[in-house]
Amino acid sequence: MELNKYLLYLLLFITSITHPQKATDKIPLTAIISSIEQQFDVKFSYAVEDVAGISIEKPLATLTLKETIDYLNSKVLLNFKALDNRYVTVSVLNKTIPVCGTVISEELKTPLAGATVRARNTITTTNKNGFFTIPTVPITETISISYLGYETKQYTANQLFSTSENCKKLFLKTSNEELNQVLINVYLTPGLQKYLDGSTVLNTKKFGILPGLIEPDVLQSIQALPGVESTNESIANINVRGGTNDQNLMIWDNIKMYHSGHFFGLISAYNPNTTNKVIVTKNGTSAEYSDGVSSTINMFTNDKVNPIFSGGAGINGINADAFLTIPLAKNLEIDISGRRSVTDLFNTPTFTNYYKRSFQDSEINADNNQNNTTSDFYFYDYTAKILFDLNEKHQFRANLIAINNELDYTEYNSNGSNSENKASTLSQKNLGYGGNWKAQWNPKFSTNLISYFSKYNIDATDLRIETDQRQTEANEVLETGLKLNANYNATQYFNLLVGYEFNETGMLNQTTVSAPSYSSTKKDVLDKHGLFAEGEYHKNNTYFRVGVRLNYFQKFEEILVEPRINIRQQLSSEFALKLEGEFKNQTATQIIDFEDDFLGVEKRRWVLVNNENIPIATSKQGSFGMEFNNNKLNVDLTGFYKIVDGITASNQGFYNNFQYKKAHGSYMAKGVEFLANKTSGQFSTWVSYSFSINDYQFDSFTPSEFPNNTDIRHSASFGINYDINSNFKVSLGGIWRNGQPYTIPLEGNETVQNGNTTMVNYDSPNSQNLDAFMRLDASLSYNFNFTTAIKGVLRAGVINITDQDNVINRYYKVDPSDSKNTIQVNNKSLGMTPNVSFRLNF
Repeated sequence: MELNKYLLYLLLFITSITHPQKATDKIPLTAIISSIEQQFDVKFSYAVEDVAGISIEKPLATLTLKETIDYLNSKVLLNFKALDNRYVTVSVLNKTIPVCGTVISEELKTPLAGATVRARNTITTTNKNGFFTIPTVPITETISISYLGYETKQYTANQLFSTSENCKKLFLKTSNEELNQVLINVYLTPGLQKYLDGSTVLNTKKFGILPGLIEPDVLQSIQALPGVESTNESIANINVRGGTNDQNLMIWDNIKMYHSGHFFGLISAYNPNTTNKVIVTKNGTSAEYSDGVSSTINMFTNDKVNPIFSGGAGINGINADAFLTIPLAKNLEIDISGRRSVTDLFNTPTFTNYYKRSFQDSEINADNNQNNTTSDFYFYDYTAKILFDLNEKHQFRANLIAINNELDYTEYNSNGSNSENKASTLSQKNLGYGGNWKAQWNPKFSTNLISYFSKYNIDATDLRIETDQRQTEANEVLETGLKLNANYNATQYFNLLVGYEFNETGMLNQTTVSAPSYSSTKKDVLDKHGLFAEGEYHKNNTYFRVGVRLNYFQKFEEILVEPRINIRQQLSSEFALKLEGEFKNQTATQIIDFEDDFLGVEKRRWVLVNNENIPIATSKQGSFGMEFNNNKLNVDLTGFYKIVDGITASNQGFYNNFQYKKAHGSYMAKGVEFLANKTSGQFSTWVSYSFSINDYQFDSFTPSEFPNNTDIRHSASFGINYDINSNFKVSLGGIWRNGQPYTIPLEGNETVQNGNTTMVNYDSPNSQNLDAFMRLDASLSYNFNFTTAIKGVLRAGVINITDQDNVINRYYKVDPSDSKNTIQVNNKSLGMTPNVSFRLNF
């Protein structure tokens, strides 16, 4: 035993000779404090967070206790004070210090430009080298550093105290939530990114500028992507690769939403200032998601507890909004937001043009100056979210979103001494509640339990003086959802996802008419179960995600198997190939009943499939493409082939002889999408082109095959963003596309009698095309600082600078003065429409 002790002393002696400690070596302050406590038999009293991360040179052992305390006070920004010969207190100095750092990706070892650095009263971003500096910060301040796709890290100001010549390197880890990494960091504009799986991500907090837009309107911004169109400029009619708007699955913080637009589709119903991230997937969707046979639009709000109080407010020509991030505790936060139209308080040129565009072919007309009618329109939305981190492994979230559009229309009739008022109303609402529990059981295994409730209502009352008839319509959707995801990170490169999902959807449609008396009410409920599994692999130049989803429809006792595939292979540093494919289904669709339109304002109502005259819609899609990326030039060329079966005639909005017929069929869309984008430090420019062929197939119609309503054969766009300086940005862009198909009356026999009703007698469906659609848009943005904590941004935009006269829809109706003839009705796009916004963020 004694021999072993002497050998140990000898080993320590040899080690001290061969590896002497340098006098200038820095060691953790906590270790120095422990050493002093043993040397002088004293006790230090301090908060762990005050000394964490601080390293200094060890004081000489020959110093007295007083000299040692003086030494510590000279080396760190802390106050060491000996109360007596037994106790020493450590407190934080009440002062401000400069901080700085360089933010680096831990995996890639590259600087992260544009990372957000937040202190209580200061928000800044890193430059192109990942560097940031804040001149003055309270020494006790908590500093949070975040970057999209990376885990947020927090430091005390004391930890980052340094000079610009000696700033610390701060490494951020890639988020463990997904293997899916950013492929292109700036795609068209800052805030738009492209992922390896081909999906496009809009980070609204980092949004730069796009032509015509004054804010990162979620559903307007994605129309900059090839293959995403809106044939009538409406967000409520977004067409992805030829699909209808109801074929887009819209999810807000895990809640399925059934309403998309304010102002009858001209602006998004989702506040862009609270929607942090939006992922748009056109093909190769994760097996986790069902529904949406055309696309998936997945919106996310802030999901990280932030210890810093922040918020913002803004106003533009249509609405005003505000949001707050309120930390209630270190692990508890509430986020709230609200937005409301201001158009019932004052009119703007923007509102006037939007109003004309929305109600141009209705009884509610902006040019109607008669004194016997009044109309009032407004909208609002609000959200709330509670974020609670029980500990590092368990997170709880609860969400609320409410969307509302209200239209009131009143007719006045004075007949001598008798007068009467008859009011009509139209209300659209979507209310959603959601909650989820994320659990990280160990470094490899995690789960996410999600639940939600979504309620959609449209209620209309149309009371007309000339006929003394009251018509009411109601459409209600109630959906409850439950999903459990289980993730297993088998290796650094491979992740396995398995899960189960249950949805119960109930829909009600009700119509009543007073004269003649009529009433119809229909209710349907459908339960759907889903099992899914997929593996995701990413290593070096290879990425793939392969999965399968099993859907069981309890009412029909039917099972649908849906395989999904997404592969990307990097062939060289510049070229890559990608292959995507998916089978999907959809169990709810929107019906358009033109004969029941409210005051001429089109409204759509949701109905459930019954697997008879309204079958389950199914899609099969495949795409193959090539990507080129070199010197910040990105070129993407993709060909796709898509078949959607189970669509209904009443869902398509026909203006032809099939307008009132009930039938189901399919459409086939195939085409090529091209986008080239060149970015540099000061500018980004792009050009895109899409060619597609889209045809219907309805076996019970004659002809059975004809062009789709959204058959836009050629579509092109261009844009350029230029940063005049770090605060001033401008953007200019244009759109050109073929006019959409329409149907003309049969020449020489334009109308036909059907009982007591005279109807338009249409020729071959969609045999004509409108003139080409052309539009030039521009925007500018200027950022400025009121203080280090309060930032301002002024943005202005003009849609259709040249005031191009575009017809976006054409149909015909019987001439009331001559029932043998028809009248051509043209719906036109927005004319030259300016808008200005001003925002404050703190």
